[in-house]
Amino acid sequence: MKILSPERPFFGNNVMLLNQNENCIVYKMKNASGEGTMTVYPVFPGIDLIYNDFHMQNCFSEFQPKIEMIGIDHCYKGRIEWEFENDGSMYFQEGDLQISAKDHHALGFGFPLNHYHGITIAIYIEKAAKTLSSIFNIFPVDLRALRHKFCSYNKPFIMRTENSIQHIFSELYTVPDMIRLNYYKIKVMELLLYLSTVNVPQQSNNRAYFPKNQVDTIKTMMKYMTEHIDKHFTLEELSSRFRISQTAMKICFKGIYGTSIYAYMRIYRMQAAALMLRQTNDSVTAIASKVGYDNSSKFAAAFKEVIDLPPLKYRKNS
Repeated sequence: MKILSPERPFFGNNVMLLNQNENCIVYKMKNASGEGTMTVYPVFPGIDLIYNDFHMQNCFSEFQPKIEMIGIDHCYKGRIEWEFENDGSMYFQEGDLQISAKDHHALGFGFPLNHYHGITIAIYIEKAAKTLSSIFNIFPVDLRALRHKFCSYNKPFIMRTENSIQHIFSELYTVPDMIRLNYYKIKVMELLLYLSTVNVPQQSNNRAYFPKNQVDTIKTMMKYMTEHIDKHFTLEELSSRFRISQTAMKICFKGIYGTSIYAYMRIYRMQAAALMLRQTNDSVTAIASKVGYDNSSKFAAAFKEVIDLPPLKYRKNS
């Protein structure tokens, strides 16, 4: 099996080969913010299925397609932020399907929740078209027509969570090893047939772009709040301090982090409290105060709702 060839894209100098066997190739990406792996399974000549598992904050992409292709991404857990040449950012969340030609690839990408898990189907048009026509005689899907339908614009096509897409992809995350490669073939064919029926104008539901200055403001605001988790800020206070309207602030924050400011900080506080319960001998009352709760009973109730255990039981189990 060739790792790099004229028929495959260039992943980048910041991606290294980690492992290879007769069934798959594993690549690793690592930087100061964390690391991630891409496990590549050749399904057909010209079609790869890739499992992506990233635990990092951001990364600069050196990806170069080199050949005509379609990239189909499904987000299983986490979120992706793409930065584009127009100084805007776009977000991809759990359940979303993204399709692009990769020739307008983002300058960089990040993971607002510090993790991302999903699947990429990489289709190298020329070779894949020959393969599918030879295997299935007359395959009723025109790959170039699919590329034109979904990839004719300078941004990815994103489809929101949909039952048909969830049905196709959900089973790919729990495939028994003994049927893995044959099952991939079936699911890839099912996906391509389904996409051939999608009406783009009716189904397209691309998420909004957010300007870079707005995204930077929200990230600075989030950093400020997480560095002061003992304090509760009102929306009015945040809007005034960071000079952004409340409406734009709420919309952009949810666009980046997938939830409201209040919900995000509540979970962040409870996760910080859980870490303190594991790593310190501080009392529950002291920990509650450090994450902004003067009332230990209210803290315990919030902790149980987020972590599923009362604080003392969580500490004992840990």
